[in-house]
Amino acid sequence: MIFLTLGTQLPFDRLVRTLDDVAGDLAEDVFGQIGRTDLRPANFPVTQFLTPTEFAARMEQARVIVGHAGIGTILTGMRMHKPLVLMARRASLGEHRNDHQSATVAQVRKIAGITIVEDAAQMKAALSRSDIPAMSDHGSTARAAMIDALRSDAGLDWG
Repeated sequence: MIFLTLGTQLPFDRLVRTLDDVAGDLAEDVFGQIGRTDLRPANFPVTQFLTPTEFAARMEQARVIVGHAGIGTILTGMRMHKPLVLMARRASLGEHRNDHQSATVAQVRKIAGITIVEDAAQMKAALSRSDIPAMSDHGSTARAAMIDALRSDAGLDWG
């Protein structure tokens, strides 16, 4: 199963549409938690919100997690050893207040288990891979330093 998660703060219709464009061609089910939006994809079921228990179950069931380039999504993917396919929100398209997610993807695109996509063709290629690598919480010192910097910049204590 492919699980789309967008967080709960802002809609990200461009990502939902991109996944909807390819979902009908994929050989597995897709499910999305898409937050506050009126958009309803034609090719996969969605809900606006999940309880923490439901969210954890969907994450556990997923072969691949698709999401925005949010730090919470990245850290959860790493903790759960899941492959991530990420798209950055763009301020110029009204998807966020600034372009910090573009800066995030510039850094995390080097991490094994993270695939960055910009369009439907890239999304389809990533999700069609049977060998897409999972993230790991073990890795290089550069990766650990980047994660520490992200945590520090976000003022988060992920313990």
